[in-house]
Amino acid sequence: MRVIGLARGEIDPAHAANRSIADVELAPRNARGKVEYAADLFILRPADASKGNGRILYEVNNRGRKLLFPNLCEGTVGSNDPRSLADLGNALPLQLGFTVVWSGWDPDAPRGNAGMALTVPAAALNGAPIVQVIRDEFVSGTRLGTLDRFRLSYPAASLDQGAAQLSVRRYREAPPRMLPTSAWAFIDARTVTLLPTGTLPEPGAIYELRYPATEPKVQGLGFAATRDVISHLRYGEAARATTGRRIDHALAIGFSQGARYLRHHIGAGFNRDEAGRRVFDGVLAHTAGVGRIFFNARFGQPFRTNTRHEDHDFPENWFPFSAARMRDPLTGATGALFRGDDSDPLLLQTNTSTEYWQKGASLLHTDPLGERDVELPERARAYLIAGTQHTGRAGIPGDPGPCAQPRNTHDPMPVLRALLVALDQWVTEGRLPPPSRVPRIADGTLVAPEAVAFPNLPGVAVPRAANAIASPRAYRPLVPQVDSDGNELAGIRLPEIAVPRGTRTGWNLYKAPYPAGELADRDGSFIAFATAPDPADPRASLAERYPSRETYVAQVEAAARVLADARLLLPEDAARYVARACAVG
Repeated sequence: MRVIGLARGEIDPAHAANRSIADVELAPRNARGKVEYAADLFILRPADASKGNGRILYEVNNRGRKLLFPNLCEGTVGSNDPRSLADLGNALPLQLGFTVVWSGWDPDAPRGNAGMALTVPAAALNGAPIVQVIRDEFVSGTRLGTLDRFRLSYPAASLDQGAAQLSVRRYREAPPRMLPTSAWAFIDARTVTLLPTGTLPEPGAIYELRYPATEPKVQGLGFAATRDVISHLRYGEAARATTGRRIDHALAIGFSQGARYLRHHIGAGFNRDEAGRRVFDGVLAHTAGVGRIFFNARFGQPFRTNTRHEDHDFPENWFPFSAARMRDPLTGATGALFRGDDSDPLLLQTNTSTEYWQKGASLLHTDPLGERDVELPERARAYLIAGTQHTGRAGIPGDPGPCAQPRNTHDPMPVLRALLVALDQWVTEGRLPPPSRVPRIADGTLVAPEAVAFPNLPGVAVPRAANAIASPRAYRPLVPQVDSDGNELAGIRLPEIAVPRGTRTGWNLYKAPYPAGELADRDGSFIAFATAPDPADPRASLAERYPSRETYVAQVEAAARVLADARLLLPEDAARYVARACAVG
């Protein structure tokens, strides 16, 4: 059954649970003195509610998009309005009996193509619009395809070019070059174009516009909206008309931006509702690294994601990073992502190797200086899915796009399917999930970027620096060490890594006409093994590794069995690896 609607709510800005919402005191109020919001709502549940498991699985949408079925379930890519069996893929959450819920949390998420967003008021000072000079950044050809114009995050308070500045630089470390007003123009209050008409941005170059902006939305209401929607569905008697039955537990899952949202939601105290009850009992956050979101701030831009080249100076990463309590070497303060009370959920955090290079993921399980390993509290686990890039199986095999090497399409989702089942069992039965699997300083599997022992492969340049996640650079992210093939030693090594047919990394470098040699956005590399011995390639060839198909299949089967026994693969996924190995030519 599909339930589609609008969740209208209001909060008391004076309530202790809402005081941390930025600018909430400057939001307009209704006749009851409350601040209102309206969140898009989408629910999939069993038509016969008695056949469900009595639990919610809430996916935090990513820029308005539902990624659960295309990612976790291998359903139709780009389907934001799931209707068909193809859209649902293997439909794992529905097979498990979950009531699946999405709601709008981001006021700036696009609503086109069934996108989900949140309607909130703008803050004002004494009834007058707030105006503040802000910074927008634009890069063409990397994340969003070729740009023919720049769409501003907020309306410009003035179209006077004299009040704004547009600059460009090819590399992040390069000094910006100011563009004269004759080289660009406002089309309207939300759009800028380069001149003369038809001029396109340099591929991969960083354009930065500073301009007086207005109408900052009270974004932090998105935290309250998520909290209140799930609290209502869990605890509200009237919600049974929507859910069809009593809800016993709520789990949350998020991919990339959605995972960073969940870390922020926990750390900011929004996993406790206004009545003091826990909102999410369990959380599975995939590819967040140590990030949060540029949200709940005046003129916040939650769509930003900090990497070495793009969005680098927008706020996303700040202490505390880990669920473990630690001391901040910058300030001397102590803290943890967890609140240390009964609002803390059971937390599983999965990351690819990209998040170690770009998102500081090592700081989940080391001290901030990267000097020692740290054990996570009993309510948290962390996992590296080795040899995988941020977007997993996205992309065309062999297609390098803007990168120097073919991109890595290794799929991490079999691990997430197993961990979703494990998280559900942890929440409902108290059965502990698999222990954390991460690289460690103590055994040499977690090292400084310059210490990675990558093989010397013809034509393959290797990065020697990871994304610095803070400035000044007091924090020290580390990256996974590799074996003689260039594949990572630690973490969850799926059969395609444990029994490889090439080298798979979480990093790639740009090629011309992009900023050549720069660490690519969130792309990995795939460098295939030679079919026969090659004197120029120090890695063993496929013929040397696997003298027969039977040898290869037997090794894949053994690797899959080990992971299935460890509850890191579902039996059906283990069988699929073996079937694919049998089909290899």
